[in-house]
Amino acid sequence: MALNLKRAAAAAAVAAALAFSVQAQASAPILESAAADGQIPSLAPMVKQILPSVVNIQVKGKKTVEAPQLQIPEEFQFMFPDLGNLQGQKQQREFRALGSGVIIDAQKGLVVTNFHVIDSAEEIKVETYDGRTFTATKVGADQHTDLALLKLKDFSNLTQMPIADSDALQVGDFAIAIGNPFGLGQTVTSGIISALGRSGLNIENIENFIQTDAAINSGNSGGALVNLRGELIGINTAILGPNGGNIGIGFAIPSNMVKTVTSQILKYGTVKRGMLGVTGTELNADLAQSFGYSQSTGAFVNQVMKGSAADKAGIKAGDIITSVNGKPVKSFAQLRAAVATNRPGSEITMGVFRNGKTTEVTVKLDSEENFDAAAGGEGEVSDIAPALKGASFTDADGGVKVTQVAPGSVAARIGLKSGDIITGLNRSDVKSLSELKSQLNRAKGRISALRIVRGSSEIFITLR
Repeated sequence: MALNLKRAAAAAAVAAALAFSVQAQASAPILESAAADGQIPSLAPMVKQILPSVVNIQVKGKKTVEAPQLQIPEEFQFMFPDLGNLQGQKQQREFRALGSGVIIDAQKGLVVTNFHVIDSAEEIKVETYDGRTFTATKVGADQHTDLALLKLKDFSNLTQMPIADSDALQVGDFAIAIGNPFGLGQTVTSGIISALGRSGLNIENIENFIQTDAAINSGNSGGALVNLRGELIGINTAILGPNGGNIGIGFAIPSNMVKTVTSQILKYGTVKRGMLGVTGTELNADLAQSFGYSQSTGAFVNQVMKGSAADKAGIKAGDIITSVNGKPVKSFAQLRAAVATNRPGSEITMGVFRNGKTTEVTVKLDSEENFDAAAGGEGEVSDIAPALKGASFTDADGGVKVTQVAPGSVAARIGLKSGDIITGLNRSDVKSLSELKSQLNRAKGRISALRIVRGSSEIFITLR
């Protein structure tokens, strides 16, 4: 009996929460009218409207795989004389896969899905909610954001999903996931926005994910994450969980990134990325304190490439980038995603913290695909900082010179180079080896940054 009462109380609390959220949203007239008529609040009217805009995707194709390495005892190898020639060879194998997609333009028959859903596909079939099946062709795809755009053939009577502004999302907003898990057919799950701006997951190259606890499983990839207005806020792309099962940690690509990428695919057939021309690292409390910055979120600039967009705008190594176009930047990965979804030639406004002040600079993004960015590194004053191993130092005019870096050492792996001149640690100048040791002693236990002159460039290298 007590258990039943607890369940009833929990159900009542959920219903009350839904009722409150519905009454607070004037733009959800379907749910509002249900509450006004005294009906039990339900997502059913909204879901019924948007289900036709979510589709199931079936693909067939071939992938190149390597023949497995078989371990056969030496005494039996004479029975398989050709085995050595076969092992390690490339083979073509057929595959089939399932996923989901969202109709974003009913007039043009355009469907957005994940790149990994249609990767290597030779045949793509799209099934709509009412059971119709259409052949689809790939308009274009972008592996870096895991997005692809499809066009249906001989389509009719489609329903598209409106797209919301994902920058307006807040942690705690309700979220609904719709997709085709395990090929079961369209399935609806609910939850909330658990976090925003997730990165560092090594899922894709450009990461700025929405995290949700709405259940997402295999086959949901490419499906819709929507708000209570029935608007697309994200494309479901990945989960964290043992054996691919749902544990309440799912990730979606924000709708604003979807709009930017698909519009470029439509115009160019591919995505052209703006380039800023910096390398950097994530900011944390210790590094922020070392540079007199009161926040612990932002993007720390290690190096600015000569002649790059950042260099022309006056951005310098040691700067902390705090915002892009007025929107806060919480991490270097988020900065990278914000820049990469803008076209070359675009002008963006960046908030930059330097020497205790935050100013705004306008940057016109470059079109170069790559910069020869030298990585940061660590050297050896190992009696003080054990992390600085593998490099030798000597006094030099204006600082401390790196005279040698041992191959394969920590310094070499991270990127410290012979000939580098160390001129500072954090905000303090370094003019001699003894001064460097003294400052490293004071900075023990904290993440710091070496200021280095390399050729004609000044860079910062973080020491962890």
